[in-house]
Amino acid sequence: MRGSQVTIKDIAKQLGVSASTVSRALKDHPDISPETKKAVTELAEELNYQPNSIALSLRQKKSNTIGVIIPELVHFFFSTVINGIEDVAYAAGYSVIVSQSNESYEREVMDTKALFNNRVDGILVSVSRETENYDHFQSLVNRGIPMVFYDRICKAINCSQVIIDDFDAGYQSTKHLIDQGYKRIAHISGPSSLLLSKERMEGYKKALTDHGLKIEEELILEEKDAKDERVAKELTEQLLSLSTPPDAIFANNDIAALGAMLIIKEKGLKIPQDIGVVGFSNWRFTSLTEPALTTVDQPGFKMGQEAARLLIKEIEAKEGEVVEPETVVLKTDLIVRKSSVK
Repeated sequence: MRGSQVTIKDIAKQLGVSASTVSRALKDHPDISPETKKAVTELAEELNYQPNSIALSLRQKKSNTIGVIIPELVHFFFSTVINGIEDVAYAAGYSVIVSQSNESYEREVMDTKALFNNRVDGILVSVSRETENYDHFQSLVNRGIPMVFYDRICKAINCSQVIIDDFDAGYQSTKHLIDQGYKRIAHISGPSSLLLSKERMEGYKKALTDHGLKIEEELILEEKDAKDERVAKELTEQLLSLSTPPDAIFANNDIAALGAMLIIKEKGLKIPQDIGVVGFSNWRFTSLTEPALTTVDQPGFKMGQEAARLLIKEIEAKEGEVVEPETVVLKTDLIVRKSSVK
């Protein structure tokens, strides 16, 4: 039996009883004698017997497993989301399977199919940067698989979602820079395919207009790839090469902000005296940069908890019960540090 999973038949053969007797003994059936139950459970423990989860899910029409698709495992924010998901899921008796799309649409489609084939009871999704077609998600929803989007959502599909107030976060970040006396504020935005990037940009623009500052398109550059700070460095160089360069930068994420800070220093400029910088996400390194980076703190753990709660609520709804989609909007906090305070 080494190298293969122990079955009920293996236990039955060793004890010289029927497989049905072993099955009933493991279920503590009253027709099985205490002696037989003891012998079965002791041997099952000795052989490390584990029930066949696939067979159980087929019989019970439930696997007590939820799937999670995240864009990047290395992203600090998403790691906190996973912690929140697991906190609620495990307490409710569910296991969690995590898949990483690695910001790839094709990987995301593969992950979705793999989770479905593993008979998960529901799926939590944060879409990849490349995703613009949502048929793979709609297909599962059409099959009755509960789904909840978090952080990066899809408005085209009628599902529950958990998001932060990206518009307000963009507004408050820009307003903070304006309050510090900066007047020519650039924005390194995220991919235009993501709704959150659009919301943060709209908040940035609204703060400018509310405070009498012009929206200048040359100061808004899109960062389509945030794998490292290299792209942000290139975009910052473009901004600094303008005839009238910006005096502050609001970046869509902390990696972009870090890239901007590195180039600003290479050019011999001082932060925050010459240029102020604000990031987004509050990665752990942001308190260790020189100067420490002002950034938006997202409640990742709370987001994971809320997403898991909504999904399990839908999974456990009674047959015939209609669960209306909900939208949970979480507030952010601006963590003010020295990179933006003159």
